[in-house]
Parts: sequence; C-alpha cells; structure tokens
Amino acid sequence: MSDSVVTDESGVDENIDSTESQPQTEVSTKSAEQVLTEDLQRLQADYSNYRKRVDRDRAVAHELAVASVLNELLPIIDDLDRARTHGELEGGFKSVADQIENAVSKIGLVKFGEAGTPFDPQIHEALMHLTSSEVSEVTATEILQKGYKYKERVLRPARVTVTDPE
Repeated sequence: MSDSVVTDESGVDENIDSTESQPQTEVSTKSAEQVLTEDLQRLQADYSNYRKRVDRDRAVAHELAVASVLNELLPIIDDLDRARTHGELEGGFKSVADQIENAVSKIGLVKFGEAGTPFDPQIHEALMHLTSSEVSEVTATEILQKGYKYKERVLRPARVTVTDPE
C-alpha cells in the first residue's frame, strides 16, 4: 500500500496509510448489507401480514354471505316447522322439506330455544312477561319462535315468554 503525506491547516505533515480507510469501507458496506437485509425482512413481514389479513377478511366475507342467505331462508324454515306441527307435511313435500332442513344444517345453521332454560337476553327476545312462584330464576318458559345461529353468530334470537319468580 502507498503512503502519502498530507499537510493540514497547522502545517504539520501526517502520514496517512491507505489501508486505514479500508476497514471503514468494509464497515459501511456491512452496514449497507444489514440495512438491505433488514428492509427485505420488513418487506417479507409486511407481505405475510397482508396475506393473513386478506385471508381473514375473505373468510369473514364468506361467513357474512352464508349468514345472509340463511337469514333469507328462515321464514321458509319456519313455515316448514309450522306445517310439520299441524300435520300438513306429508308425501313428496315432506321429502323436500327434509332435504332443505338437512342442507341448512350441513351448512351450519343451528336451531335453539328450549322451554325451561334460563333467560339470556343475548339469545332470547322476550315477547311476553309473567311472574310465577314455580320458577326460582328468570326463565324462558314458552318458546314462541325458535332462534337460529350460524357458527357463533345469532341470526335470529328465540322469541320467548319470560317468567320471573315472585
């Protein structure tokens, strides 16, 4: 390597070895590589987070679409239930009704609401209110219309008669 003489403002000669500047170049190159590596890692993490967010949003959109379709089918299912309770569901139409009910249950529609269960305002809608000494807690004593859930989402609360203890 070559040595050169540099005179500073004070007039003092200093010997500068060109090898002394080389480690600084390696350090700056290494830090540039680190910066680029960190940028690449950050970009990969951003893309991974974006992909996860898009997948999650797509799943939510799918769930909302299915819930919307099931919500539109609820009046039909109610009519089938009423026809079944009145004995009007016979013959070929009974087969169609069974297929409809099986299809919506495969999709994930769950019917709920049983008489005698504790009243829960998140899944029950109180239409009538009574008091009685026969119950010890607020109870849904009569189910006027069944409720439906799709996954954890309540599509329609069960419409009930609520009985309070005296």
